[in-house]
Amino acid sequence: MTPDPGAQLITAGVGDFFDAAGQFFSNLADIRWGALALGLLCFGTYLTIRSRAFYNVLRAAYPTENVPFKRIWGAYIAAYGFNNVVPARGGDVIKAFLVKSSIPNSTYPAIAAAFFVEAGFDASMGVFILIFAFTQGVFPKPPDFSKLHAFDLSFFASHPRFLLFVMTALAIAGLAAFALLSTKVKAFWARVRQGLTIIFDRRRYFKEVWLVQFGAWLFRFTAFWFLLDAFHIGGSVKNVLLVLGVNAVAAVVPFTPGGAGVQQAFLVKVFAGTATGATVAAYSVGQQIAIAAFSLGVGFVALVTIFRFRSFKEVIAAGKASRAAERDAENAPQEPVGSGLQ
Repeated sequence: MTPDPGAQLITAGVGDFFDAAGQFFSNLADIRWGALALGLLCFGTYLTIRSRAFYNVLRAAYPTENVPFKRIWGAYIAAYGFNNVVPARGGDVIKAFLVKSSIPNSTYPAIAAAFFVEAGFDASMGVFILIFAFTQGVFPKPPDFSKLHAFDLSFFASHPRFLLFVMTALAIAGLAAFALLSTKVKAFWARVRQGLTIIFDRRRYFKEVWLVQFGAWLFRFTAFWFLLDAFHIGGSVKNVLLVLGVNAVAAVVPFTPGGAGVQQAFLVKVFAGTATGATVAAYSVGQQIAIAAFSLGVGFVALVTIFRFRSFKEVIAAGKASRAAERDAENAPQEPVGSGLQ
């Protein structure tokens, strides 16, 4: 039987990832710990400012409710930390539950819609960053994605029919979900529109969301500059924009925690001519491990101190119980007005 080239690339990608992880742990003494600490501090500031933009979106959606920033920040940080250890952005489920439990009279459709408001800034900056990255001569072109040793990206690039199947299945699942909501579709879309309230006021959106996210992005830019210095790659405008370009591609394929396989494969390719192979390999995994450990730790502290949960598993269980209780309440027969005993 002829070996499947896609399977071979996936196996190689997994092997390369663990080899790079080993390189990182064997070179711990060479890390510039001061630069690493500054990088993580800037990254934490980035997440905090970004959570403020999300808070402004929610405040516009619920102007008459008390929206506590501390709880929104805690939900944002906890979700980001969890997304770095579970695939397919599972942390967003945690964020939705924690935010809903923090805002009286809020609904899941409105909160889920609020998630997408942030995408406007990400798309506008992402286009600029990717154009820059693809014009530098070191960034892999889309036809070459299947040759990269990235387990998830290599698999889908090597199996376009399966990718089409997955996209079709997701579309069908979305239509099925819409059909299930069809009996209450008017109320559903009203709640979705409520979550998007701020985008209908362009001046407010630009001031309270886009500009705030841009401020956060500057701290993210600075964070990666310090991280590049910490792992001896060298901080520069070009290098940071290339890293951000890699992150943009990884965000499109969120099948591994933090886009681990995609980021590692791209960074090794992008910085192949900048530093030694061992240095690039250590950086490609090291920055992911550092950010994941930092965000997971801060997120767990937020869970314990703000929401009084002792584990991420406990949050997920509470969220499922809350959703089940809501469904039961929605499906319960309504008692006619005036039917009570006299």
